[in-house]
Amino acid sequence: MHRDEILKRMNEAIRLTAPGQPIRTALDMIIAGHLGALICVGDTENVLAVGNDGFPLNISFTSNRLFELSKMDGAIVIDGDLTQILRANFHLNPDPSLATSETGMRHRTAARMSVLTDATVISISARRAVVNVYVHGTSYQLQQVPEIMSSVNQLVATLQTTRTSLDRSLLRLTALELDDYVTLADITDIFSSFEILQQAKEELKSCIVKLGTQGKLVQMQLEQLAGSGIDTDYDLMIRDYAANSSEESAQRIRARFAALTPEDITSPQRVAEVLGYDDLDEDSVMTPLGLRTLSQVSVVRDGVAERIVDEYGSLQELMDEIRKDPERLGNFGVNNPTILADTLYRMQGNQGGA
Repeated sequence: MHRDEILKRMNEAIRLTAPGQPIRTALDMIIAGHLGALICVGDTENVLAVGNDGFPLNISFTSNRLFELSKMDGAIVIDGDLTQILRANFHLNPDPSLATSETGMRHRTAARMSVLTDATVISISARRAVVNVYVHGTSYQLQQVPEIMSSVNQLVATLQTTRTSLDRSLLRLTALELDDYVTLADITDIFSSFEILQQAKEELKSCIVKLGTQGKLVQMQLEQLAGSGIDTDYDLMIRDYAANSSEESAQRIRARFAALTPEDITSPQRVAEVLGYDDLDEDSVMTPLGLRTLSQVSVVRDGVAERIVDEYGSLQELMDEIRKDPERLGNFGVNNPTILADTLYRMQGNQGGA
């Protein structure tokens, strides 16, 4: 099975066992009762083919029933929709030659069953009071909410600090762009901040999935600190400075930035290479298209910024030209060219223009 497919299935399994879900309620009851259990969810035809005996039940699934049935020794088999408990005290016989790094009998059986079938297999250790979820031989150990929240608090603090720093840097960058004095070192620092923000964002998303119904407040914090506006700014900034300014190229560059090591993302030469340039140093002057800066102006509607930069070629060329003929911007869809010109002058810190 492809790695992406395994990751997708594991995320589904994490959601299935997150706080607020019926099966998680049962798992918490099993742990509180100092019990162990082995539960197979889904792919029931293949699961039943790997075992025998047990009690055929075919009863509606409830958290309480799953808890009560865990008091018996064998596995419990549940359909993929979590509507029926099909078997209890079921004896599983997976191929013992299948390699696994697990040590306990229950965990070894769970790992092997997840390789042999497409079931999500859950193993609860009574002695250690831990729950492991297995998908295609890959395991994930369930965390308790206080443990997840400890990580959440650290990530939110990182997001807050990085976002504040990034906002300041972007304001400074806008002024530098309008003065035509942006260096490779300037944009490298900002791309590095974007990547720190993105990494913290992805880790926080993972925590939100693990928190289940208790992650709503964290989701709101994430939207506030790193919502879609940040992604838009990141894409536009890449397009402003990349050798190829297309949207498709920006997505490829973002993927390459995400794959860089922390050392490489802070290296001006490495960043220049990803952007499509050779032989640049940290003091090299970079000329932006102006997509990000123009998008901040209210009179520039969607798509208009691209038409403007297609015509003028760069933000500096635009600044030079609008001093001569600001009304020409109306030809590219700007409803009030004078407001755009005045706004750019104010952003530059040059009230009234020339």
